Amino acid sequence: MLARMRWWSSAAAFRAVRAMVVVPGLFALTYEVIGDLQMATFAAFGGFATLVLASFSGTRRDRALAHGGLAVAGSALLVLGTAVNASPWVAAAVTLPVTFLVLFAGIAGPNAAAGGTAALLAYVLPAASPGTIDMLGSRLAGWWLASVVGAAAVLLLSPRPPGDRLRAAVAASAGALADRLDAALRGAGTDADRAAALAAKHELLAAFTATPYRPTGSTVADQALTSLVGMLEWATAVLEDGLREYPDLRTLAPVERDLYAATRDTLRRVAALPSGGAEMPDLAGLQRAIGSSVAALRRMPAGDGDFADAVHQAFHAQTSALTVRAATLDALIAAGCSDPATAAEQARRWYGLPAARPPRAGVLALAWRHANLRSVWFRNSVRGAFALAAAVLVADLVGVQHAFWVVLGTLSVLRTNAAGTGSTAVRALLGTVVGFVVGAALLLVVGTGPGALWVALPIAVLVAGYAPGTLPFAAGQAAFTIVVSVLYNLLVPVGWSIGVVRIEDVALGCAVSLVVGVLFWPRGASAVVGDDVADAFREGGRYLAQSVDWALGLRQQEPEPARAVTAGLRLDEGVRGLLAERGTRHLATQQLWRLVGGTIRLRLTAQSLASLPSPDAGPDPVSDELSGQAARIARWFDDLADLLVRPGAAGPSPAPAVAIRIPTLRPVAAAAATDTLPCTLWVEQHLQHIRPALDSLVVPAAEVARLRGIPWWR
Repeated sequence: MLARMRWWSSAAAFRAVRAMVVVPGLFALTYEVIGDLQMATFAAFGGFATLVLASFSGTRRDRALAHGGLAVAGSALLVLGTAVNASPWVAAAVTLPVTFLVLFAGIAGPNAAAGGTAALLAYVLPAASPGTIDMLGSRLAGWWLASVVGAAAVLLLSPRPPGDRLRAAVAASAGALADRLDAALRGAGTDADRAAALAAKHELLAAFTATPYRPTGSTVADQALTSLVGMLEWATAVLEDGLREYPDLRTLAPVERDLYAATRDTLRRVAALPSGGAEMPDLAGLQRAIGSSVAALRRMPAGDGDFADAVHQAFHAQTSALTVRAATLDALIAAGCSDPATAAEQARRWYGLPAARPPRAGVLALAWRHANLRSVWFRNSVRGAFALAAAVLVADLVGVQHAFWVVLGTLSVLRTNAAGTGSTAVRALLGTVVGFVVGAALLLVVGTGPGALWVALPIAVLVAGYAPGTLPFAAGQAAFTIVVSVLYNLLVPVGWSIGVVRIEDVALGCAVSLVVGVLFWPRGASAVVGDDVADAFREGGRYLAQSVDWALGLRQQEPEPARAVTAGLRLDEGVRGLLAERGTRHLATQQLWRLVGGTIRLRLTAQSLASLPSPDAGPDPVSDELSGQAARIARWFDDLADLLVRPGAAGPSPAPAVAIRIPTLRPVAAAAATDTLPCTLWVEQHLQHIRPALDSLVVPAAEVARLRGIPWWR
């Protein structure tokens, strides 16, 4: 944690120094040397957009491509903004779709999301400023000058990154699981080993959920990395369940010990992949070990008194191995070490598609999944579009002196819920007033002479560049107000009165944001997340019931996971949006994570059952009973979903009892000679595996439902 704090502090310092050197330098070159006011304005604000508002991650090549994309997109938006600024109504009408597309494009990946505000600055500056089409050349020249110099500064003047945090967390989690298994195989497992594996899992989830958007893009490798995070989290839960019952793996049958050993070795090599490990995971060896476990179980007489215990051991060993095998395939794809056929097969699993249907990948597929009102990305993009369009229209109709500041104020304070927007607006106004007071005092002391202002400008830019992410939001607004006061006094020396104009404009922008925040989904992501959790439980329960019938031979059609997978993806985005909200009451974060974990366990249990071959068998009392148990579990999850969707509704009935030795399962032991006995026992193990989790979901669901009933303004 301390290392990460030092990294962010160092990154902020480099960002501030780059801005201090580049922005005043470009402004001096274009205004004092070239003598072009339009070029100077767009060079200064373009430099601020490139160096402060945009914060791209990844390798040097990734950042270079991101800056190139921002330069091109910003140029197109600048041309469009210049073309529409003559008419307030046309400008507002065009702002609506433009803003939506820029914000919604953030689904493409972290760098696309990180560059959204900077790209919008390239549009709102000309759209909300006086100008004619003949100024376009100078404006584009200033923007491109800022883009090229700013990108070069970022690439040349940046601290050495500590590495990809997410990939490092993946390696640490896989390594900790391997260590945990190794200790258990030696009979030397301790609570410290368990704690280390859980801590590595939590660090992995923290790295994956730390941002309001996924830290992975839309490429196949990025999607594989996303899936790998989920599979390692699931592998941790599965391994811990097995080691809880068998802490000393030396007591297991030799074939199961060998399977655990192969699983450990595979995890070791997965841990080495993110750092360029040369030794590939031995998937063929792992598959042979799985086959040996299956064969040993089949050779064992079904009537043997130890058969049920052997099935129990094999269930834990094989489930762990199969989970690690799926994680390994994802890791190989993420590392670029997999063949196209395997990548396509894994992609079908990620999106819940049947084997005959090729997966749709890329930005268009992502956009299609998010193109509905249940998507937090979609809602936030719509809210932002209406806010900026309204700001452009109001600023032009009111006739303020600097309409651009109104729009920028709206963009700065708009949040995903009304409460967050209101509290941010208050901080923005407070910061602007403080900046006005400090800026006015500075101008009174040094005067409006160009010499003193040129000295003050780099210092003001340094503070404004350091503020984002390190200083309070109000401090950043104060610093930017000082920059504006100094910059505009270099253009037209009007003194401290420019600060009064900025306060008025920011106040108007804040008012627009607040009105839009109240009108468009004032509860923010919290209104969506509860419904998303409910959908994930409903679809997961339906998928589980189908998978049980498939594994028992009672269903001829393969289970349909697509709806369950889509619900899970939507829930992931919704939770990110909720946790990113500021100034709002979160839906009991710990309780929410328990519910999210419950949806993942439900879906992956169903997925494990769906991966089993469907036997050629007809209905019998044992299969019918197991199918009925799965149906009751699915109905229980429907009740839980109703509680979340309709706060105040009666809670679900007590969790259904699913036990291996309950009377209704007696015919299983009596039918020891049938070929379906291993299958029915396997299904029963899966249902037992999910049963203990049900009791732990009722209280979190009730708490989330209670919080959903609280009005958004309280």
